[in-house]
Amino acid sequence: MEDLKKYGYIRVSTREQNEDRQRIALRDIGVPENRIFMDKLSGKNFERPQYKRLLKKLDENSVLYIKSIDRLGRNYADLNEQWRIITKEKKADIVVIDMPILDTRREKNLLGTFISDIVLALLSYVAENERINIRQRQAEGIAAAKARGVRFGRPPITLPENFGEVYGEWKSKKMTLKQAAEKCNLAKSTFFDKAKQLERL
Repeated sequence: MEDLKKYGYIRVSTREQNEDRQRIALRDIGVPENRIFMDKLSGKNFERPQYKRLLKKLDENSVLYIKSIDRLGRNYADLNEQWRIITKEKKADIVVIDMPILDTRREKNLLGTFISDIVLALLSYVAENERINIRQRQAEGIAAAKARGVRFGRPPITLPENFGEVYGEWKSKKMTLKQAAEKCNLAKSTFFDKAKQLERL
């Protein structure tokens, strides 16, 4: 068991930048730093550069460690397919640190494999179902807020009282765009956009 090459995989979404918790767990289990691969991408699919690099290195003498199953992926069908590729095609082992039952080194018999596959299927289904539910709750929350009159996005910029006068001077080339924007206390791009909107009225 000791001559197995240990690899680790970390995934964080771009929103959740901190990977320390996963890295510490991998180090604690003895994964060398140069064999830890990390992607800062969502878990919706496996189009991830570091994951693809890792996959090329795995073989029957490898064991892959991940902190939790959702770090590998969130999509039910894709997750099960990648698990099959790693364990059946690459013949590598997988250890999910937070879920000891998902350790393919245990009970290398038909029953052990069967139990591991069932648990994986159940967990990946729950992970995807939760992702779908979160999206649905967000959509329902946004719809309910809109129904109450809540407006999303930036609040519209209120034009200063002198905008019409300054716009006229700018339009007749009595001042530059920069001067006009400064006189209205607006950014140049905002002044220009508001001027164009006025022209369309």
